[in-house]
Amino acid sequence: MASWLLTLGIIFIVIAIVLMLLGFIGRIAWTIGKWLIIIFIVLALLSWVFSVI
Repeated sequence: MASWLLTLGIIFIVIAIVLMLLGFIGRIAWTIGKWLIIIFIVLALLSWVFSVI
């Protein structure tokens, strides 16, 4: 379970970086990128908690 969460998180990070680069063009892309990083951090914490339990 933790492995697919980690893979999903890495995909989110890549998408967030691309959107932040596009953020110079539009504010919406910047906001989406910020939220994707927040979602990744939450998923990473959840996967860590589930691996400990």
